[in-house]
Amino acid sequence: MLDPWRLKLLADLAALGTVRAVAQAAHLSPSTVSQQLAVLEREAGARLFERAGRRLRLTEAGRTLARHARTILDQMETARAELAGLDATGRLTIGAFTSAVNTFVVAAIHRLRSTAPGLRVDLRELDPTEGVPALRRGACDVAVTADLFDGTAPVDADVIHTPLTTDRVVLVTAATTSRVADLPDFADALWSAERPGSWTHDLITRAGRRAGFEPDLTALFSSYGPLLAHVEAGLSVTLLPELAVDARYNVTAHPLRDPLERRITAAVRASSVTRPAIATAVAALRAAAPPPAP
Repeated sequence: MLDPWRLKLLADLAALGTVRAVAQAAHLSPSTVSQQLAVLEREAGARLFERAGRRLRLTEAGRTLARHARTILDQMETARAELAGLDATGRLTIGAFTSAVNTFVVAAIHRLRSTAPGLRVDLRELDPTEGVPALRRGACDVAVTADLFDGTAPVDADVIHTPLTTDRVVLVTAATTSRVADLPDFADALWSAERPGSWTHDLITRAGRRAGFEPDLTALFSSYGPLLAHVEAGLSVTLLPELAVDARYNVTAHPLRDPLERRITAAVRASSVTRPAIATAVAALRAAAPPPAP
């Protein structure tokens, strides 16, 4: 019989990559983790690991069992909640991107403190590109994320998306008169973005190419604050979702002549969707989210 605690260690190894990282997360010694994984391998009756230098790497059988482990652990948590009377109790983690955290996620968590006092909600800031991968590996239980351009979440039987709101993309410049903007008019402008691999970097690159030019990126940042300060100083322009345009900065958001819009969703693993805590958290996010973009 497979031990759930050891399955959790396996799932963590698949997510974190090293025995040392698993040990730190579980507050165990690396040798204890290695010993318990070896016991799990014997319980499974299959070769789950192979050595790659000093690292322990999952075999195909190990990756398969790790995927099942996350589902098994979700189902056990669902059963625990049902036995406890279907109340939203326990602990879960929400992963959300910066502008969602600032505009409605914190408000949703605050509301849950009074409506579901037996539920502890942890929060992790994640770029929209990081949300679903973090959800898959068990680093969060709910991922507030967004898709690019076409308004459709990826089709994936293992992940369920609940629509929260929509958010239009705007061109942001130093303070000036707001007007409808044509992106080709800014082909020679200096642009700023978040780091490569982020949602905004991908957005600006793809939108510029679609408009027929390669954006000249003069500044890269890890958060919206310095980016908006750079734009406010007249040193660059950028594209941002409207929720990310912080009123504390003296900038202007211009609607695009060729509109772009993103759909914001709460993503959960299909294996955990019936957990009362998950359903309660998603409902709170829906209630706190701002109205869809006009």
